[in-house]
Amino acid sequence: MSRLLARAACFSLAAFALAGCALPGPQVPDKLKAPAAQDVSLIAYAQGVQIYECQAGKINPARFEWAFKAPQATLADRAGKTIGKHYGGPTWESDDGSKVVGQVLASDSGPDANAIPWLLLSAKSVSGSGVFGRTQTIQRVQTVAGKAPGATCEATQAGTEARVPYQAIYYFYNARG
Repeated sequence: MSRLLARAACFSLAAFALAGCALPGPQVPDKLKAPAAQDVSLIAYAQGVQIYECQAGKINPARFEWAFKAPQATLADRAGKTIGKHYGGPTWESDDGSKVVGQVLASDSGPDANAIPWLLLSAKSVSGSGVFGRTQTIQRVQTVAGKAPGATCEATQAGTEARVPYQAIYYFYNARG
């Protein structure tokens, strides 16, 4: 009977950690899959902006373009309670003080052509003993909006920022065990 109760608890997201069950990962293309030896440790819902800056083009400095600068978002749990923030680096910082800085490993355009890409990132650095302190891999999926402005920018706008609203779901992975 106790095994049956433990198994039933695995179907409730709120009880995953208590029951020792792994959270389910998202359905993603193979290139965005987390390593098999890792389990989802946290799912965070992000809402904020992608910040772009009008800059001289890298290939043609006479042509100005919107260049990605940084994200700025609030992270929430499934119930909508704020649990942290996401900002340049890219960095995710929990309200418990732990942080993870990521490095992009792979990208996929995702199903929405009007949204920023889905990503697979590895942890470049972690700090703190909280929820992000053991993170090894991060996935950004289910993105909504956030792409650079469609209109080109001009030299007279150099240094101007555009803040484009976006939403995403982030999956954080730790080593199994």
